[in-house]
Amino acid sequence: MGSGGAFHFLNILLALHLCLALASLVGGGEASRRFWIENDTFRKDGTPFQIVGGDVHYFRIVPEYWKDRLLRAKALGLNTIQTYVPWNLHEPEPQSWEFKGFADIESYLRLAQELEMLVMLRVGPYICGEWDLGGFPPWLLTIEPALKLRSSDSTYLSLVERWWGILLPKVAPLLYNNGGPIIMVQIENEFGSFGDDKNYLHYLVQLARRYLGSDIILYTTDGGAVGNLKNGSIPQDGVFAAVDFETGSDPWPIFRLQKKYNLPGKSAPLSSEFYTGWLTHWGERIATTDATSTAKALRKILCHNGSAVLYMAHGGTNFGFYNGANTGQDESDYKPDLTSYDYATLRTVIHECTGTPLHPLPSDIEKASYGLVKLQKVASLFDIIDYISDPLKAVVSEHPLYMEQIGQVHDRAQVFVSCSADGVRNTIYAGVIERWSSNELEIPNLKCSSNTSLYILVENMGRVNYGPYIFDRKGILSPIQIDGVTLRHWKMYPLTFNSLDKLLDKLPKLQLITQMPDVGVSKMSIHGDSEKKLQESSFSSNEGISSVPKFYEGHFHIDSESEIKDTFISFRGWNKGVAFVNNFNIGRFWPARGPQCALYVPAPLLRLGDNTIVIFELHGPNPELTINLVTDPDFTCGPKR
Repeated sequence: MGSGGAFHFLNILLALHLCLALASLVGGGEASRRFWIENDTFRKDGTPFQIVGGDVHYFRIVPEYWKDRLLRAKALGLNTIQTYVPWNLHEPEPQSWEFKGFADIESYLRLAQELEMLVMLRVGPYICGEWDLGGFPPWLLTIEPALKLRSSDSTYLSLVERWWGILLPKVAPLLYNNGGPIIMVQIENEFGSFGDDKNYLHYLVQLARRYLGSDIILYTTDGGAVGNLKNGSIPQDGVFAAVDFETGSDPWPIFRLQKKYNLPGKSAPLSSEFYTGWLTHWGERIATTDATSTAKALRKILCHNGSAVLYMAHGGTNFGFYNGANTGQDESDYKPDLTSYDYATLRTVIHECTGTPLHPLPSDIEKASYGLVKLQKVASLFDIIDYISDPLKAVVSEHPLYMEQIGQVHDRAQVFVSCSADGVRNTIYAGVIERWSSNELEIPNLKCSSNTSLYILVENMGRVNYGPYIFDRKGILSPIQIDGVTLRHWKMYPLTFNSLDKLLDKLPKLQLITQMPDVGVSKMSIHGDSEKKLQESSFSSNEGISSVPKFYEGHFHIDSESEIKDTFISFRGWNKGVAFVNNFNIGRFWPARGPQCALYVPAPLLRLGDNTIVIFELHGPNPELTINLVTDPDFTCGPKR
C-alpha cells in the first residue's frame, strides 16, 4: 500500500476464525487440476475453496520488488492475487508492444505461481483502477471519426481484438487448468455503472473464449445494486457476476442479490473489491480508514464462508504520468489523483488465532536518509525548448490542436507573453488557467519593438478514468481570443523528458527568464464548451517567487552497494512539478496544493557512485534550493492538511 509514494503494506495477518477453512493447495493431483463453481461454492481440484485475495498491481511496483510484495501478501494470509492489465502500458503507440520491465506481466504471473499464489486477472480492455484514461491508450482519442469507447463501435472493437490477440495468447498457458496460477479472468470493469450495451459484453466474452477456451471462469465486477448488476452481468454467456460495495454495508443481502444475476448454483458469494480505504485527489485531505471497523466488516464475509479480495492489499505508486482522475457532477469538476496510490488501508495486526497457517513476514526493506541535496538552476524551459521538443512532432496549425494529435495531453496551462523592447527579449508570466475554473485571464499589454508572442505551457494532470466523461481529450480545445480577437497561426511543441539528465549536462548555464514590472493588461479568454473553460488560479505566496518553469539539478553520492536503500524525497517549500531520479520519472509533486509532500524512491532506481536528481518546477522553488532525502518523511502538506 503506498503512502505518499511509499509502499506501506497492509498490516493485517487476516486473523480469521476457524470458520475460514481454506482448502489445501494440493488437490487430487495434476490430472484433476481444475477450478470451477458448483452449489454456489468455489471448488479447486474437487475441494471447496474460499478466495482470500488482494489487489497487487505489477505496474505500480518496481519489478525488483514484486517478490517482496507478493510474499507480504502471502504473509497476510492471502491465497489469491488480483491485478489489472493496463492496455496503455503494453501498447503505448499503435502496434508498439511493451512486455519488459514494469510491463513483464508473464514474469509477474509466474512469480505468483512460484510463491503458491493464485491469480484473478482483470484484462479490461477498460480497467478504471485510478489509472490514466482507465487503461486505454491515449492514441485511441486521435482516431476520426471519434471512437465510442466501451461500446459495440466496430472500429473500437477491431482495436480491442488486435490488443487481446497479442495479450491473451500470452495468458492462456498460465490458466489454472493449463498448469498456471490464473483461476479467473475478468471481462471489462464495473460496466453496469457506465452503460447497457450487452452486445459489447457478448463480443468480449466470445473473443476471450476464442483464446482462453471454455473451462476458465470469466467474471464481471459491478456495484451491488439492481441497476448495476442488470446492466453489467451476462449470466446467459456463462459469465460469473461478482460484486463490490461500501465496506460498511451488510454483505449478505448483497450476496443474495448477486444470486439473481448468476445461473443457478453458480453464485459463490464474492466481494471482488473489498475496500480497505479510498483514494485521494490533489487538494483533499488524505483518506483514512478505521482499522477496527474494516476488520469487523471483513469478518462478516470471511467467517460465513464468503470470499473477498482486498482493494488494495498493496497500493504502490503512479510513477511517471500514469495517474488517473475523476469528475464530479460535470466535466469541469475535475479531480486528478495523487502520485501515491494510497488506499489508507488497515495498519493494525489482528491477533486472533485462526485455522489458517500464517507465513512469516519478510524482513523489512531497509531505508536510508541521504540528507539535504543542494540543487542548482540549470535552465528555463524557454531556453531549452528546442532541445527537449521533438522537431519531427512539432506542428504548425491555424488553431491549437488537442494534444493527443501530437502525442501528448494536458489539463492546466501557464501563460507567458514575449517580445523585444529596446533590443532585449523579455518573457513575462501572465498567470495560470485551469480546467476546473471559468474566469478570463488578464495578460500584460506590452510596449514592444517587435511582434508579441503568446506562449501557453499546458500540462496533463491525468486523464479521467471513470464515469461518463472518460473520452477525455486534453490541451487547448477551443479558439483563443484576446480582447475579442481570435488568435491564429500556432506552433505546438510536444515536450519529451528522455535522457533529461544527460541533456542538461550538455547545456550551457543560460540566464533565466524574469518578469517585467509595471506593464498593462489585456483580457484573454478561451471559448468553447462551458465545461472546458479555464480561469486564473490563485497561488500561495511561495508560488509568486518565480513563475517561469525551470529545471534544477542536484547530485548525491553512494559509497558502497550496501548503502543503496529505499528513500523518500521531501518537497516541502517547493510548489508544483515533476521529479526524475537517474532519469526515471518518479512522479508529480504539488505541495502548494497538497496533501502529498514526499515521493518514494525505491532502491533499484539508485546506483553506486553519483546519483542525479532533476526537478522540473513549474512555479517557484524552495528558497534554499534544497530537497531532503529521508527515511520517514511527513507525507502530508498543503492548505488542506
